[in-house]
Amino acid sequence: MDQCIVHTEAVRRAAPNTFVVGDMPFLSYQTTRDDAVRNAGRFFKEAGVDAIKLEGGRRIIPMLRAIVNAGMVACGHIGLTPQSSGQMGGFKAQGLTADSAEELVKDARAIQEAGAAFLLLEAVPPEVGKFIAEDLAIPVYGIGAGPFMDGQLLIVSDMLGIFQAFTPKFVKKYANLGDAILKAMQEYTKEVKASQFPEDKHCYRMLEGEHDQFLKRVKAGG
Repeated sequence: MDQCIVHTEAVRRAAPNTFVVGDMPFLSYQTTRDDAVRNAGRFFKEAGVDAIKLEGGRRIIPMLRAIVNAGMVACGHIGLTPQSSGQMGGFKAQGLTADSAEELVKDARAIQEAGAAFLLLEAVPPEVGKFIAEDLAIPVYGIGAGPFMDGQLLIVSDMLGIFQAFTPKFVKKYANLGDAILKAMQEYTKEVKASQFPEDKHCYRMLEGEHDQFLKRVKAGG
């Protein structure tokens, strides 16, 4: 929580007029309703967010409802939920069968009924995303949920090509900064080892005549 608050504070300072959503970290809300309200409140009071987001469907409804009842704006998050991806067998798409898609619809409806202001749907087939977006009255945003959403989301390190461990199917890389960064670091290391950096143009110079004075003083003092 402390790390999330610090990072979210930085976002708020850099974007004072932007709608900022705080992302509730693992076990900051799954334990009790009191914990959920207290930690959500920290995002609002300390980081100045406009809303908070929490992962999970029907099983987190009591915590979601408590947060909303406390006067805070909340966003639900279903489909692939990274915090509990281990239970899903890893980072895998959800809603691929009729049964699992129906469960997602039930989760989405429960989240809306609990008072969420909007919903994030991750890694589901477009037809499932389309149904949920049309079924709900609240806005539905997608990350890998097809083109029929009310809005789209991508992780900045994915879209800029910085994160290179793996690339989710739904990611479009608009740049390959990871390759550029790696190449730059390798070139820097090579030049340092070969004594090619720093060059004279990268060095500061003492004022005219000061070097001689400096040498006289330190030699005399020695």
